[in-house]
Amino acid sequence: MKGLYLERDTPLHRLAPEVKIAAMVSATVIVVITPREALWAFAGYAALVAVIAAIGRVPAGWLAKRSLVELPFVLLALALPFLAAGEKVTFLGLEVSRDGLYGGFNILAKGTLGVLLSLILAATTTTRDLIVGLDRLRCPQIITQIATFMLRYLSVLGGEARRMRVARISRGDDPRFLWQLRGFASGVGALFLRAFERGERVYLAMVARGYEGRMPAAWLAAGAATRDQWLAAATVPVVAAAIGGTAVILG
Repeated sequence: MKGLYLERDTPLHRLAPEVKIAAMVSATVIVVITPREALWAFAGYAALVAVIAAIGRVPAGWLAKRSLVELPFVLLALALPFLAAGEKVTFLGLEVSRDGLYGGFNILAKGTLGVLLSLILAATTTTRDLIVGLDRLRCPQIITQIATFMLRYLSVLGGEARRMRVARISRGDDPRFLWQLRGFASGVGALFLRAFERGERVYLAMVARGYEGRMPAAWLAAGAATRDQWLAAATVPVVAAAIGGTAVILG
């Protein structure tokens, strides 16, 4: 997540993380429950996302490049009109399934909007603030603990994996050949055991220093959301709800 954060001085960056998380999740839920036939509603959501990105000064090219993570779902959405059964219609000179066409659009539109909202959140919030925000929202301790350790030691485990790979290659192992996959699998198992043992030692050391599963009280108190920040962030789900509600009423 560190690579996704963009250092900026914008109103979106200055918001407390818990209000950004709550707004993003609420807006995403509203997008997901919007009827797939309400095509204009998704255009409204896209405009809302564009405004949020502009406020946070998140470049469109940056978003487009990192949105490629959803490429497998895009391919599924493009194939669905040709694979689904049901009533056939003509679209762009091709005979496709009506249900498949709506289903593909549903996957593409909702998936893309969800990915863009997540990327904007990551671009305007540091990893530390994301964990703090989840903790302030009283997220289950097990989730925040796992996320904290993962973010803290992911680079450590990556370095360990690189050293193990160099050691294998120096001994004549080359994982490109199928008959050497057994050695690669053994290395993965050894890395898992090392990670498990390291995590246990770190956790016991933290408990010995007073760790109780939550962030320090000083972290949670500093920079907590104000009422004005909650009201400002609420405009996003409120606007999204207005668009979705209008779509449902108009049918």
